[in-house]
Amino acid sequence: MADAERPPIDKPCGEGIMPDGLAAARALGIDLDAAPGLRFPGIRFWEGATSVEARFARGPGLGIRRTALHQALIDHAEQAGVRLAWGTAVTGIDGERVHAAGERVAAHWIVGADGGHSRVRRWAGLDACTRQSLRYGFCRHYRTAPWTGLMEIHWGDRCQLYITPVAEDEVCVVLISSDPHLRLGEGLAQFPAVERRVGNLAALPGERGAVSASRRLRAVWRGNVALVGDASGSVDAITGEGLCLLFQHAAALAAALERGDISLYESEHRRVGRRPGLMADLMLLLDRSERLRRGVIGAMAWHPPLFAGMLAYHTGAAI
Repeated sequence: MADAERPPIDKPCGEGIMPDGLAAARALGIDLDAAPGLRFPGIRFWEGATSVEARFARGPGLGIRRTALHQALIDHAEQAGVRLAWGTAVTGIDGERVHAAGERVAAHWIVGADGGHSRVRRWAGLDACTRQSLRYGFCRHYRTAPWTGLMEIHWGDRCQLYITPVAEDEVCVVLISSDPHLRLGEGLAQFPAVERRVGNLAALPGERGAVSASRRLRAVWRGNVALVGDASGSVDAITGEGLCLLFQHAAALAAALERGDISLYESEHRRVGRRPGLMADLMLLLDRSERLRRGVIGAMAWHPPLFAGMLAYHTGAAI
């Protein structure tokens, strides 16, 4: 494994792992039970003064700082015997050779796990999309005891604010919208209840931003190259399913390589992406129509089992 950066590596992230993501990690042998973080038992939606909440059907999710998660994954990889080449820039691929740190390294299989702006994807000629849309997220941490044990999503005018408790004294607040110029400080004005809670707090250093892409590729492998995680396409960050998909992609690719047939990965990749893709489409539809959003969230608040059923489907508990 080669990476030009060195740990601890941080990135803008909602920092919440859904129960199906934890299960997918365990299937790879990654047990996050001992990782530093905070369990959250469910999700609450807010639309103005209307709220609805539900608990997960199969155990809690986990709020965890991205740096802590990255260290847990490093520890697992090292225990599995993976050679980690930090500070090693990869500059190209050529057949069964990877150009890294000025050398040509032999590689029977090449896996691109280098994110939404994947260079491996471009080098392999896999950039073609069947669909793509972009939104923009900005996050910041606040030193405060979580005011709720749940992950909260607050719906505003073409934007959402989602809040994840990540420690007994810390929350992660993320604003996501289709406006690349809307920053967290300005966006908080749409959510006065949250602004009152965090407005007078000393925010931890650094507001970080990133693009959230809904991207479906025509293919996720070619020759001896395969893509996983956001490099292989992605769903909008509001679903909270990015890490779950990464773990599922890793398991599916490992199974295909074990059988010596990388083409098997394509169909499994599409299968695991259907449910998150459908949920992303639904949530982005609510983002585009205030009238529809108010009606749907109002109906779920009036009859909470509707929301519980949606959450169960969202996390794979109702399939």
